[in-house]
Amino acid sequence: MNQERPPTSTPTVASPQDHDSVAEKSNEVRSTAAPSPPPDGGFGAWLQVFASWVLIFNAWGISITFGDYQAYYETGQLFTQTSSNISWIGSIQALLIFAVGALVGPFYDRGHLRLILLVGSFFVVWGHMMLSLCTEYWQAVLAQGFAIGIGGGCLFVPSLAVIQPYFSSNLGLALGIAATGSSVGGVIYPVIFINLIDKVGFGWTTRVIGFVALATLIVPLTFSKMRTKPPRVRSIIDKSAFTDGPYWLCILACFLGYTGCYAAFYYIAYFSEANGWMDTNLALYLVPILNAASAFGRAVPNWLADKIGPTNVVMPGAFMTGVVLLCNLAVRNAAGIIVVAIFLGFFSGVFIATPPVLFIRLTKDKTKVGTRVGMAFAVVGLGVLTGGPGGGAVLQHDFSRLDWTSMWIYAGVSSIASGVVFVLLKMKLSGMNLAAKV
Repeated sequence: MNQERPPTSTPTVASPQDHDSVAEKSNEVRSTAAPSPPPDGGFGAWLQVFASWVLIFNAWGISITFGDYQAYYETGQLFTQTSSNISWIGSIQALLIFAVGALVGPFYDRGHLRLILLVGSFFVVWGHMMLSLCTEYWQAVLAQGFAIGIGGGCLFVPSLAVIQPYFSSNLGLALGIAATGSSVGGVIYPVIFINLIDKVGFGWTTRVIGFVALATLIVPLTFSKMRTKPPRVRSIIDKSAFTDGPYWLCILACFLGYTGCYAAFYYIAYFSEANGWMDTNLALYLVPILNAASAFGRAVPNWLADKIGPTNVVMPGAFMTGVVLLCNLAVRNAAGIIVVAIFLGFFSGVFIATPPVLFIRLTKDKTKVGTRVGMAFAVVGLGVLTGGPGGGAVLQHDFSRLDWTSMWIYAGVSSIASGVVFVLLKMKLSGMNLAAKV
């Protein structure tokens, strides 16, 4: 009899294509897995804050030092240009920090943190070395405006993006502490400039600043580390942002605030020197005085923002900044301008430290935070142009004299208008409940 044999199963050999599909599914599972909660503190998290502090120290600390460069260039020792033309150098530098930062975001999302930091560090240091050789206006525009600006833009985005995954409830405090790096840089770099410019000249003074930047940037190059890689690469533009009313109100308010602040940052030293209240060296110290006070104005508001909401902090800060700027109309001596510089530094700090927290809070889809922040700062950065060259154009609209009254009214009203827009934003978010934590 023929006995039926039980069917035998033939072992199948997985093809390379099968292995690839399995690997792809495995990667999908890993990429969609929820990341662990932020540690919200600890040595590793605060080390990242310190590394970001150094990045901001060099990106923004160098940028806001331009107030001293502006006053030096006004003397005509290097080249002769109008105040408005000179301010284009610093304005291009600051604008590129914002604009290049928006373009760098997608590269950061792909995990190229180290490459971005290397490129940024190179351009900052190389830009200073080239600036030290400049003797003409267009050369300074290229070296100080474009080269250092591009480098600062590469450093700016990682300084904020690295911190966010490490903190939750203390995010505002962490960002505020990191933001004080610009204040400290805005004290140390101007002091170096002031103390060396008459001793070793413009060339070696600028090289020393470049060497200090090189030495300090070793810290983030060594310790900055991405905690989590974003689930997907951000796009440069988020189309849904164009219909987000509160988001654009916040951008408008910050733009107006930057207009007022940068007019003061660039011209306060020249203001005191041109009026004969201070000699050149003493006038240059107004920039580090302003930035020293700004350190408290950047850390304290963000700490309060975690407690009472960022709009409740930035609203009064915007109004007070405008009032202090208008106080320049009553200044008649060195003591008066020093007092204004101190109060201006404290209250204007809110425009440097609080906007990132605001834009993060206003972005409901947190996977789009990077894109939204990049878009916002690309527009807000235009306030540097309306504040620097714009303020200079107001100052010298009559070439026979410097119209300081019009310039300070322009700066002060811009900041007060910023406060009004922040009130509208608050009402848009919480109605008439002005005490709401938003």
